[in-house]
Amino acid sequence: MWEIDSAEALQALASRLSAFVSERDAITLAGDLGAGKTTFAQGLLSALGVTEAATSPTYQIVHAYETPRRTVYHCDLYRLHPGDEEEIGFAEMCQTGAVVVEWPDIVADVLPHDRLDVRIEGEGGTRRVTLTGFGAWEKKLARFRQIEAFLARCGWEGARCLGLRGDASARQFMRLLRAGETAMLMDWPTQSDGPPIRDGRPYCAIAHLAREGTPFIAVSHWLREHAGLSAPAVTASDKDAGLYLVEDLGDAVFGDLIAGGEPLEPLYALAVDGLSAVRASGVPRSLPGPGGGLYDVPAFDREAMDVELDLLLQWYFRLEPVAADPAEMARSFVEAWSPHLDWLDKQPKTIALRDYHSPNLLLCRERDGLKRLGVIDFQDAVWTHPAYDLVSLLQDARLDVPEAVEHALYARYCEAAAAADPAFNAAAFARAYAILGAERNTKILGIFARLSMRDGKHVYLAHLPRIRRYLWRNLAHPALGELKAWYEAHLHKA
Repeated sequence: MWEIDSAEALQALASRLSAFVSERDAITLAGDLGAGKTTFAQGLLSALGVTEAATSPTYQIVHAYETPRRTVYHCDLYRLHPGDEEEIGFAEMCQTGAVVVEWPDIVADVLPHDRLDVRIEGEGGTRRVTLTGFGAWEKKLARFRQIEAFLARCGWEGARCLGLRGDASARQFMRLLRAGETAMLMDWPTQSDGPPIRDGRPYCAIAHLAREGTPFIAVSHWLREHAGLSAPAVTASDKDAGLYLVEDLGDAVFGDLIAGGEPLEPLYALAVDGLSAVRASGVPRSLPGPGGGLYDVPAFDREAMDVELDLLLQWYFRLEPVAADPAEMARSFVEAWSPHLDWLDKQPKTIALRDYHSPNLLLCRERDGLKRLGVIDFQDAVWTHPAYDLVSLLQDARLDVPEAVEHALYARYCEAAAAADPAFNAAAFARAYAILGAERNTKILGIFARLSMRDGKHVYLAHLPRIRRYLWRNLAHPALGELKAWYEAHLHKA
């Protein structure tokens, strides 16, 4: 039970619950007239992305709102009688969106099994709020209570949630506001490692994907304190619970800025200079970690690259089948890649942040110098050739980087590298750039196909033509002739 002493606190509680509302969901609001049901609904709807002022649909019965992530229905059933729900299409609403229901007793017999019941009681300025979860909401509510306890320990009890952001991982980010100050709650619950795929080990272990926050904390510290970039400082953490309170770097994400009309090249030039700063910082393999320990950055070894490349065979060619014997295709694929991976293994190495591209780069306008560059989503960092992050940026999977811009910014990086290190080998770097670009884009073709076929995230298919164009750019390198021949025999150029 939550003791609430103001309308603002009631809306804040509702906003924090928004993190757990699914695309199709049900939240019921029970209480006497004037208890605060509509006030609670307003806080919830705002956090779910409803931008217009929400009022109680007492006479309209239903207000429908379209948000970027879902349709939200706000129902006030006070004037209905049992059975009237068919006339307003209540069952259809529950199947197509998130439904917030005031006076739910009218439809008690047809409420979804998976739902959150909210009861608001009290008089005057004090309210008692009781939350009861059914079905999937039992687990959600247990997690919510963990988060509430964590925020209370951190001094952020009662904060308002201003919005949510997720990524392709299991993590979710909640922007919190308290007394004019903002912070991000990183909710990173423990997940199943998935099925074993090689020698009893799951994909995440082979590919060195982080499962908890230690690498995030260690890499963030190095980027801030030694490379001079802006990376979110972690101000509080509960590793066992998978909860972290981190610095809020704002919303000026490169991809959004470019979509809004800002020129790409100046932003990417700043990002290239950031990579030069990381390289110049002399980052060690063992980074200072939380609690005074060390975090060893995992090697992007042959096994990790093999399992990433295999995504093309396992997923992409299920989306775009080819007339070839699968066993022979797999054998020749490994054979074509082997000499390039062997060569790459002998080259100089440093840290690679791994997803260094437009969704994970921010412009911190109020800061100076390289601090204007904000970097997020680096917890999967690996130890590999320095060309990896450069090709991730200049062959951005999420937006088109013109080839002329790629060449100009590639030259900018190489000039800085040569100036800092007289032993910089430009020819070897170009070869590594092409190999890692081909490896990364091969992996992405498989991942985006998997996101569509397995997870129903079909929006990623729109990126496939761009990824194929980047891949062919890489395969044009003279050293990759035999590898290029394999792709020409099996991959459509269109």
